[in-house]
Amino acid sequence: MKKILVINSGSSSLKFQLIAMPEETVIASGLVERIGMDDAIYSFESIKNKDTKILKILDHHQALELVAIFLLAIDLGVIASPKEIDAIGHRVVHGGKHFSDTTLITNEIKQKIHQLSSLAPLHNPPNLVGIEVAEKIFPDAKQVAVFDTAFHQSIPEKANRYAIPKELYEKEHIRLYGFHGTSHKYVSEKATAYLNNPKSKIIVLHLGNGCSATAISAGKSVDHSLGFGPLTGLVMGTRSGDIDPAIILYLMETKGYSYQEISNLLNKKSGMLGLTGFSDMREIQKGYTNGDPDCIIALEITVHRIKKYIGAYAAAMNGLDALVFTAGIGENSSMLREMVCSEMDFLGIELSQEKNNSKEKGIREIQSDNSKAKVLIVPTNEELEIAKQSFQLIN
Repeated sequence: MKKILVINSGSSSLKFQLIAMPEETVIASGLVERIGMDDAIYSFESIKNKDTKILKILDHHQALELVAIFLLAIDLGVIASPKEIDAIGHRVVHGGKHFSDTTLITNEIKQKIHQLSSLAPLHNPPNLVGIEVAEKIFPDAKQVAVFDTAFHQSIPEKANRYAIPKELYEKEHIRLYGFHGTSHKYVSEKATAYLNNPKSKIIVLHLGNGCSATAISAGKSVDHSLGFGPLTGLVMGTRSGDIDPAIILYLMETKGYSYQEISNLLNKKSGMLGLTGFSDMREIQKGYTNGDPDCIIALEITVHRIKKYIGAYAAAMNGLDALVFTAGIGENSSMLREMVCSEMDFLGIELSQEKNNSKEKGIREIQSDNSKAKVLIVPTNEELEIAKQSFQLIN
């Protein structure tokens, strides 16, 4: 048995699981949400006990230190020494042209992850912090990087290239890379197995603070909403999603915006936060219900964008067997699922309100009896997928 600690550092969260492999037994797990805020939520659980607190957590460094304290604690902890951890699997968002496979982390690997931070400014920096802190706390463990971009290597050239001078593709490797690949891989494999059809055509909607859509045909990613960096596509918590590049040129030329100001605007001040003042979907849904006009239009924009991608990907695959919702919002927001699936009967999508509002756990169907396409909720488990790939690498 190997003990694999999986660290998933998101833009404003840190998830972890300690998993015994190959048994796939979760020994401990936890989540730190709203990192950088005074009311961050720290929620840990082990085979011994559980603990939840609301406290000020300034950054990912502090969040990961809390994880280590929890694992080693006398009352709640599950390990007596850091040496019990055999490997630590890290989710790394952008692998660029350098990485298409899971890899052991070295100083050279860390340097390349750092160099790619400009392409994933909300994610690669906290990913790298997670690696560096883990190296100090667990010096004997093998550090493993699992890249979000890897699953999307199967996207064909007709879908991953941009209509820009070809030397930028050939020399600078500017192309669509895609993200959330660990989640899309795990969820699509679960959905395909559930459908019992290895040739199925499915669209996976990964909806969380970061959002993406993937067209998956016969188990392979064939198109994806995020691109060269994790900024395009769907409306996200603080990221704009699709935007006319002319807006960027306008802001630079007429308002004197710098590169850094543009980056902060589109990555940290846009999306739901820019539209409503909230980045948390729970607050936005509350505002929508209470008649807040900003929240109403924000949800309408979000749903409209999602529907456009569903239609485009169904056309690109020439069919749709199943629409799949996953990640925090996709799995938990019955309101958003209902809005996305409304007036989609031309694609054979029809939701059952009763099934959609059910609180059942696990994989479940939520379409009506008349729906031609399946509508599934498939809980993602990026941590288990990372543990699997880490275990395979070190064994």
